[in-house]
Amino acid sequence: MANKPTKIIFVTGGVVSSLGKGLASASIGALMENRGLNITLQKLDPYINVDPGTMNPLQHGEVFVTDDGAETDLDLGHYERFTTARMSRKNNTTTGQIYFDVITRERRGDFLGATVQVIPHITDAIKANILRCAEDVDLLICEVGGTVGDIESLPFLEAIRQLRIELGPQNSICIHLTLVPYLGAAGELKTKPTQHSVQRLREIGIQPEILLCRTERALGLDLKRKIGLFCNVGPDAVFESRDVPVIYELPIAFYRDGLDEKVAELLNIWSRGPRLERWERIVETIRRSEREVVIGVVGKYVDLIESYKSLNEAITHGGVASGCRVVAKYIDSERIEREGPEELLAGLDGILVPGGFGERGTEGKVTAIRWAREHKVPFFGICLGMQLAVVELARNVAGMTGANSTEFDPETPFPVIHLMEQQRTVARKGGTMRLGAYPCRLAKGTQAALAYGVREISERHRHRYEVNNELLKQLEAKGMVVSGSSPDGELVEMVELPEHPYFVGCQFHPEFKSRPTEPHPLFARFVGAALQGRIQRDAGRAAGGAEPTRASEPLTLH
Repeated sequence: MANKPTKIIFVTGGVVSSLGKGLASASIGALMENRGLNITLQKLDPYINVDPGTMNPLQHGEVFVTDDGAETDLDLGHYERFTTARMSRKNNTTTGQIYFDVITRERRGDFLGATVQVIPHITDAIKANILRCAEDVDLLICEVGGTVGDIESLPFLEAIRQLRIELGPQNSICIHLTLVPYLGAAGELKTKPTQHSVQRLREIGIQPEILLCRTERALGLDLKRKIGLFCNVGPDAVFESRDVPVIYELPIAFYRDGLDEKVAELLNIWSRGPRLERWERIVETIRRSEREVVIGVVGKYVDLIESYKSLNEAITHGGVASGCRVVAKYIDSERIEREGPEELLAGLDGILVPGGFGERGTEGKVTAIRWAREHKVPFFGICLGMQLAVVELARNVAGMTGANSTEFDPETPFPVIHLMEQQRTVARKGGTMRLGAYPCRLAKGTQAALAYGVREISERHRHRYEVNNELLKQLEAKGMVVSGSSPDGELVEMVELPEHPYFVGCQFHPEFKSRPTEPHPLFARFVGAALQGRIQRDAGRAAGGAEPTRASEPLTLH
């Protein structure tokens, strides 16, 4: 018997960008997976960069890293958080990758005798990538980046038009996400932008089967009928995508509107109904919890919170694990350099210093780390955050005046952080860092080992610099513990201070593996330590005494 063909949902967007195609795609994935289907998701990005690895986070947002070392669009983080599917480099395809592949093949002689053109060569390459991603699953949800009408997206949309014909009826649908704005002056919702967007899509040759309308207000049946009439779909195929207080409520909202049922009907999918009890519990914890902690995130990309998307969600997941609500307070590290830490950091329940690149703002991060260490505020450093924690300990505890990373000061007298050996001859910037999943061995009895509950772990990396083993013993003599290392013992993966309530740094990026249904243990322990400190201080104030620990003399290691 022939295998059943993989069903494909193409998700496109119109009118404006940032309507939430990634979250919508991830939520649809969550619903269809809950119906018992084996699903995966793919993002088609129209930019000419091969990947976002060299882009400024303030322009593009976070770079999400997969186990196989691909630097990808942040939407792949949504896909992993909302489903059990694990992303790889085949789940993110860019214009740059497609043209790079086709030009490489042309130079190799694969097209001898042919004039290489957008159609069929570029579109064939796009179709091949989509079908490769669709192998061995019941359903592929394929999101097209950009906005319908942009010149950059045209080859992808043309490839999808061709592919839908080749797949045959009931094997693919198009869900078009569009905007229905509310004009306060007119006092009504306007459907014309949606009509024009669908018209542009139909001009390309794609008729959407479902419209997902981003709107501030309920559409109502009459408005759905009007949209359906002008966009050539039934009113039962017009759905709302309204703002929700918690993003993990989106699958629930779509389910209540019957979106997954309509998808199953159009694709002729026979399956059980979704089971969303887990999502409901997560949303209830985030929205209703009476306990709250405030975590200060000290970084330099704080003008665009999308730069820390996975991080922000992982902090929220840590709150779910601890049964509390987490408020993330983003603090520009350059402000700490200018204004000092007292006003900006006082009153925080925890301090997190994330990864980053370049010298700007690093001294502000070092100051924040010192504040957390001396005032016994729970601290978590990730990648550069861990490296700067080592720098801070070297300078202010181990007596290594002028200690630094060679990334920021090549002439430092104490290069406690230096370029990895295998990175010394690397000249190209794109895709050349230590990327993807690597094993790590944890030291017995440490905070790290207690958090994970195992001694061997695997985490995702994205860095070029490491702790200098030649200076390690001087740091360990002053109380720093290497709680995680590579199996061969050559690379420091985690450090901590045992005399501190919670002071942990890791070279890898645990936020990439955190899920609302499975909070990452390091975030769970960090938020738990922040909550415990908050409870103790609140109890101290209620008893009329001084705040324990925080108001006492700063902690100094000996």
